[in-house]
Amino acid sequence: MSIELVRELWDYHHWANRRLFDVAAGLGEEIAGREVGRQFSVPTLRGMFVHVFSSDRWWLGQWKEGPGANVSPDDDTSIATLGALRHAWDELVSEQQRFVAGLGEADLVRVVEIKSPLDGRLGSRRLGLLLLHVPNHATHHRSEIATMLTMISGSPPDTGINSYHRAKAGR
Repeated sequence: MSIELVRELWDYHHWANRRLFDVAAGLGEEIAGREVGRQFSVPTLRGMFVHVFSSDRWWLGQWKEGPGANVSPDDDTSIATLGALRHAWDELVSEQQRFVAGLGEADLVRVVEIKSPLDGRLGSRRLGLLLLHVPNHATHHRSEIATMLTMISGSPPDTGINSYHRAKAGR
């Protein structure tokens, strides 16, 4: 693993999230807030996006401030609209990009302390592995979002990493 690979994965993560978000936003608030099914981790499109956003924000707080970070791992229920979420998410993406841009190779093996959002236990992991975890976690939820969008309005755009590379290359 290299810092350049991590940066590329995070760029992909932001691209894929935004690609699906834009489709959901195009459907409107009412549809984004409608329950699609209890079989999903979160039953609404808006709720699913809020979960990915909240998870990203929580992890960044753990890395920057440590296990005492004053960032709730719970989904931010104060975000009531996709517009409000887009604004908060754009700010978070900028903060994430600054954080990742400031890392060097040595940071990937640096051990960081984290506090489990599930049971409050303290643990430690190499930062590099955690930097891979967050985009991977979102991949699971993006697949759920894609399924939700398919059920609501038809197949969404491809968010595979090869599509990201083609888009980045302008093809």
